[in-house]
Amino acid sequence: MLIDTHSHLDFPDFAGDLDAVLARADSAGVARVITIGTSLEGSRRAIAIAEKYPRVFAVVGVHPNSASEAPEDFVSSLRELARHPKVVAIGETGLDYHRLPGMRLERTIAAEEALGCETAADVQAALADGAQKALQASVFEQHLDLAAELGLNVVIHERDAWDDTLALLKPYAGRLRAVFHCFGKSLRHARQLLDDGHLVSFTGLVTFKNARDAHATAAQIPGDSFMVETDCPFLAPAPFRGKRCEPAHTRHIAERIALLRSESLESVAGSATANAEAFFRLPREIEQTPCAPVDARL
Repeated sequence: MLIDTHSHLDFPDFAGDLDAVLARADSAGVARVITIGTSLEGSRRAIAIAEKYPRVFAVVGVHPNSASEAPEDFVSSLRELARHPKVVAIGETGLDYHRLPGMRLERTIAAEEALGCETAADVQAALADGAQKALQASVFEQHLDLAAELGLNVVIHERDAWDDTLALLKPYAGRLRAVFHCFGKSLRHARQLLDDGHLVSFTGLVTFKNARDAHATAAQIPGDSFMVETDCPFLAPAPFRGKRCEPAHTRHIAERIALLRSESLESVAGSATANAEAFFRLPREIEQTPCAPVDARL
């Protein structure tokens, strides 16, 4: 049995065939799915889906790229959502510096830098970057405070903000645990998380030929330290790249990890599922669905 620990079932990509998507997941041995909120409204949709489907659970939060859209008092609303019995964590939250205003100017300021001058656009971008980083940090910390208050763990999104993310998370060690989703960094980075009791989660990225860090980390990380996810509808694993990703693809990700670790699929699935059940405090299934053959047409 497998658990897709990070999906976005509320996205429009699944509006027309969610019943069929979840049926295919069940046939592939993916018995439970966790759908993740990226905004207050998305979190409400995630809960509604979890209410409709017994084997779907929800995580509620505001994605760092949506931080500027969250109302000042978003935590009050999030607190109420998080009290729902099918909510199993807070997130996804964290820091994402990949699309800061200054990043968009990097290619255009090379000439100015070569001449040793600084343009007004450079200054404005730096100010905007600082403001966006501060806002993301504030929203992230409010998520962490809420998780600690409610006794829930946290699903973290981190992109190009490693040191700042760890610095903000460090004071919460022992008060909550985090999973760094879509993990593609080195084993050295992973060990920084494991030292504080956190976990990582692997997506279809681990099936990509050029994802060497993800390959090495998945091969060597302790068995009690990782989970599997799709991040669907994004990051479809090989051989489905370019197509819509869906929870059934969790099986392909687990198969690739098993190959990298020289373990059986059953061993990897058992470890990842036990880790997910403990982290999200999921109820154990009475009847476990075996890892059945996957429909190649997915």
